[in-house]
Amino acid sequence: MIYLITGGERSGKSTYAQNLALQLSESPIYVATARKWDVDFQNRIDRHQQERDERWTNIEKEKHISEIDFSGKVALIDCVTLWLTNFFVDTNYDVNLSLEEAKKEFLSIASQENTVFIIVTNEIGMGVHAETQIGRKFTELQGWMNQFLASKADEVILMVSGIPVRIKGL
Repeated sequence: MIYLITGGERSGKSTYAQNLALQLSESPIYVATARKWDVDFQNRIDRHQQERDERWTNIEKEKHISEIDFSGKVALIDCVTLWLTNFFVDTNYDVNLSLEEAKKEFLSIASQENTVFIIVTNEIGMGVHAETQIGRKFTELQGWMNQFLASKADEVILMVSGIPVRIKGL
């Protein structure tokens, strides 16, 4: 089962996803994909970690999430945007190679049996048009990956101002 939780910045995606994970499991896995870019980002990571209690197994994995054994677990992956950023930077901003590598990683985890995945992503293309060429390339990468993930997901939830709107699924 794959849930894709999408929406804009501060729309309530992570909170919704965490609550869903705890409804589905007493001991979910939280996969943080953030790279620690600077002190401000470390503070954000610390704040998010404090939101999760002892029920969670926390794993930090910047790119190769397929190395994790998720079999039979409920796993929350937060978030695709930061995960894609790591591919994008490491491939020297190559959209096609980043997309290929990210899809391959996703397909590797999605094949694990008896697993529930809750994947958080951002709808960055709904906001302000990126000023830089790299920003526009990343917006394209994010949009294409979101389309791919949504096509594979059983349920897709769009978060709008803290309200979940089911756009695919039961």
